[in-house]
Amino acid sequence: MAKPAKSQWDFGELFPPEQLQATRKIWTVGDLTWQIRNLLETQLGQIWVTGEVTNLKTQSSGHIYFTLKDSSSQLSCILFRGENQVDRTLLQDGRRVTVQGGLTVYEARGQYQLRVTAVELQGQGALQAAFEKLKQKLNAEGLFAQERKRAIPRYPRRIGLVTSPTGAAIRDVFHVIERRNQSLEIFLASCRVQGEGASLEIAAAIRLLNRFATRPAGASSFLDLILVTRGGGSLEDLWAFNEEVVARAIYESVVPIVSAIGHEIDFTISDFVADLRAATPSAAAEIITAGVVSGCEFIAQSGKRMRQLASQRLADKAYELSQAVRNLTRLHPRRRFNDWLQRLDDLQENLARCVKSGVRDQRLRCQNLADRLSRVRPGLFLRQRREFVEQRSRRLREQANHQFGELRNRVKNLESRLRLLGPEQVLARGYSITMDAQTGIVVRDAAEVKVGGKLRTRLKKGEIISRKEN
Repeated sequence: MAKPAKSQWDFGELFPPEQLQATRKIWTVGDLTWQIRNLLETQLGQIWVTGEVTNLKTQSSGHIYFTLKDSSSQLSCILFRGENQVDRTLLQDGRRVTVQGGLTVYEARGQYQLRVTAVELQGQGALQAAFEKLKQKLNAEGLFAQERKRAIPRYPRRIGLVTSPTGAAIRDVFHVIERRNQSLEIFLASCRVQGEGASLEIAAAIRLLNRFATRPAGASSFLDLILVTRGGGSLEDLWAFNEEVVARAIYESVVPIVSAIGHEIDFTISDFVADLRAATPSAAAEIITAGVVSGCEFIAQSGKRMRQLASQRLADKAYELSQAVRNLTRLHPRRRFNDWLQRLDDLQENLARCVKSGVRDQRLRCQNLADRLSRVRPGLFLRQRREFVEQRSRRLREQANHQFGELRNRVKNLESRLRLLGPEQVLARGYSITMDAQTGIVVRDAAEVKVGGKLRTRLKKGEIISRKEN
């Protein structure tokens, strides 16, 4: 029988089974798991991992278990209760975080996991968290206290400007100041306002202007205030003004500082520390020049106001003079003498009028008495009474005749109506009246008459006697 051909993958002759059995090492599960754990902990050490938090659970022991995942994989994580320096509130389902920790193996399940020792938010959330943390810290130190903020000079002559020489903010500031107060001197301390190292340049520019303002070089080097400004942008763009080094420089400044960072809705740490916060760079320039503008308006209106006051004062004095002349005229002795003469004339007229009225009244009384005397003569009285009685008698006869005629007419009317309603008229139209012959009661129903009863029927002419048969 022919020997089968050897396969190209047959290594039996190269590695005999007895030799393989002698070189093979067999691990226990525990040893292998421990070895993997040792390799992970010694080779990788502390690492940073980023991902989205999911399956977050807090045990009664205080340990927090969660999973970090991305689009392709996931990693089990544990935050032990003893890690007190970690802000546990940053861990929420669905939030993207960056965590630091050591990779290890939980031997009881043979599962590798990350022991977390630090947690940070990613992107905007991380910046916001850092903003709130620094804000609380500086507020606790008193950098935001209102009692330490200084008043902004009403009429500044020289100001320091901390901003970028190529940004939009400096153009807005120059445009407003040129329009409102061209005499204002501006000393620019240029710096970057965003990017790596911008916060150090901003702080250095503030300190430079403070040294310039306080050096013993005479009044020409004095600064009334410092304006720290830049245009709008995202939180990342404005982050240089949220750095602690800038806040410390503003707090240490001996010159009052106005902060105008971003737009009206943007707030930075610099705004809270500064002596005054303006909504925009243009608004800051208007605030700085407000005193001068109002002063110029006051001076421009002063001449008109003085003319108005002088005219008003002259008018008041003219009125007082006219009142004095009027009073003097009214109180002059000749005026009082003329009043007495006029009063005398009035009394004379009243006396003559009273005499005429008395004579007229007496004449009228005499006439009334004469009339009354003529009316009380007996002959005249009797004649008047006779005429009165005759008038009344005539009226009485007329009324009696009238009423008698009316009663006669009513009787005729009633007689006519009674005749129309009488039974003769009914009989005349062909009707008859049937009555019981004995009682004379009108019969209205045949059932009321007994059989054999006698009936009497009345016609228009004559009567008929009948008897009921059945």
